[in-house]
Amino acid sequence: MINYSILCKSNHWPRRLKKIDKIIQKVLVYEKELKFTNTSNYFCNFVLANDKFIKKLNNKYKKNNKPTDVLTFVSNYNVKDVKKEKHCDIIFSIERITQDSKNNNIDFYNHITHLIIHSFLHINNFIHYKLKDFFIMKKIETKILKKLGIQDPY
Repeated sequence: MINYSILCKSNHWPRRLKKIDKIIQKVLVYEKELKFTNTSNYFCNFVLANDKFIKKLNNKYKKNNKPTDVLTFVSNYNVKDVKKEKHCDIIFSIERITQDSKNNNIDFYNHITHLIIHSFLHINNFIHYKLKDFFIMKKIETKILKKLGIQDPY
């Protein structure tokens, strides 16, 4: 089971809420490819924020004192006789996503779709510290993006 909520922490996001909700629903159609399991219940918060908000979190938890496009945090819980639970926070910066979209000549919503897919893979234990791991994630991401009619962003 995958539950999610969308929270706004910036006044630049509200007009985009419905579209982002639809994107999340479209991406979740590919839960198998994203490696979601039926042995866990997922609770995801999508936090739509700005550079200032995400910079504080990036500095506090990643020791990187600059804004980024997206941060993903996961807490795992094991409750006796109950499915495992994954509580996830996926935080986006409107300024970073807008700027990255412009710099790379990518549609804003296509870029956020890619970031949602990327974050879901992180939730499901994918990392990209090593080059081979990056290519594994990239392959899954581009496959799903293609199914959604979005060109390879790499």
